[in-house]
Amino acid sequence: MYSISQLQDLINKQIAEKQYPVQPNELYEPISYIMSLGGKRMRPVLLLKACELFDDHILKALDPAVAIELFHNFTLMHDDIMDNAPLRRGKQTVHSKWNENVAILSGDVMLVKAYELMMRVDDGILRQVMQIFNETATGVCEGQQTDMNFESMMDVGVADYIEMIRLKTAVFLGGSLKIGALIGGAGQEDASALYAFGENLGIAFQLQDDILDVYGDPEKFGKLVGGDIIANKKTFLLIKAFELAENIDEEELNYWISAENPEPATKVKAVTEIYNRLGIRQLAEEEMNEFAEKALSALERIDADGDKKNALRVFAEELLVREN
Repeated sequence: MYSISQLQDLINKQIAEKQYPVQPNELYEPISYIMSLGGKRMRPVLLLKACELFDDHILKALDPAVAIELFHNFTLMHDDIMDNAPLRRGKQTVHSKWNENVAILSGDVMLVKAYELMMRVDDGILRQVMQIFNETATGVCEGQQTDMNFESMMDVGVADYIEMIRLKTAVFLGGSLKIGALIGGAGQEDASALYAFGENLGIAFQLQDDILDVYGDPEKFGKLVGGDIIANKKTFLLIKAFELAENIDEEELNYWISAENPEPATKVKAVTEIYNRLGIRQLAEEEMNEFAEKALSALERIDADGDKKNALRVFAEELLVREN
């Protein structure tokens, strides 16, 4: 049985050895560049782990695993353009290093290359795998658009938010796991249970991200703490705070959301204090734990080796116990 670090090394080696055409250089060099920036490789690792649940011969799942990572980075490349982000993992984003047109076209080629690699599955499951991949890709785009729509909406509810992160984040984990399971020879029931495991894990993961954005240690979290508050981003915490706030808390929350060019640290401190008074962190953690429990319950339903299932369980728990 492979460890998580061994699978990450396997994926990184495959990515590093991937050769793209030399010309036109502006089209292909950005692909190698963004893929070299690293990351946890969480989605391809989950695909390989799902395959390993049912078949120890996981190399047949390596090309689809890299396809998943290519698609993920394609979305990041385009997200960075939409967000006008200067940095990605501490390095220049593609559109900053080259330009937006290069990033758009290069990202488009990444999507094509992802499909090429995903199609390298057994013909017997090709149609089903491609359907899952298509549904996953569509869901991610729908989630991103919904997230952008939220920026101009004031009546976003918790259920709306959960559906958005299900599409934007969670279906990608579920799809990766289901594809890996099918490559490994899983039956439909087990493959669907793995999808449910990934989907619920993805929602829990994003809820934890919301919590850490406010309450995390910036050195351990790896991001600017309070960034969501500064940007008025509609996270679970802000949506729940608007739902519960009354009187002075409601007035103060509305003030900070509508304030023009407030001092960032002062705004973060003030909004965090409102969250503390309303018990928002505890409510967010309860919501996160509910989805985590759903994920682990789905994992338990799968008919597979106990040690291999436990390795997935440990991986899930490590994802949800990041430093704060």
